[in-house]
Amino acid sequence: MKGFILDYINENEFRKLERALKKYNKLAYKKLNFTYYPELRKGNLIGEIISKNKKDKTETYELKLPCENLFKQVHGDLTLRYIVYKEENVIMLDTITPTEILLEGHMAELTTYKGVMISKANASKDMFKIDLINMMQNK
Repeated sequence: MKGFILDYINENEFRKLERALKKYNKLAYKKLNFTYYPELRKGNLIGEIISKNKKDKTETYELKLPCENLFKQVHGDLTLRYIVYKEENVIMLDTITPTEILLEGHMAELTTYKGVMISKANASKDMFKIDLINMMQNK
């Protein structure tokens, strides 16, 4: 099978998300660049299919990136979403979620609370979630 070309739906936005990922979660960034991107280029479609479009002949995948369990519980799974155009051998990189916290981390330096980055807009809510999770784990 011939290799795939990686392209972007919105390159500027995606690069911001990648830079924030590099800054705040180095393990996920390294896995993405040195393991997952080469596999995608080879044509190994990793992750799970979340939708298929028969008209455009595309498949949308979500790939979970490694992150700490506490981050996952507070902000949600760290995932890469991409769209595969099999006939053209193109993979369009769509987004990395959770986009809100990553974009906020790109624009301004985020603080951490007990090892988890917290948003400036929802700092008290994030700290409450972290404290609640820690209390539940200690019982």
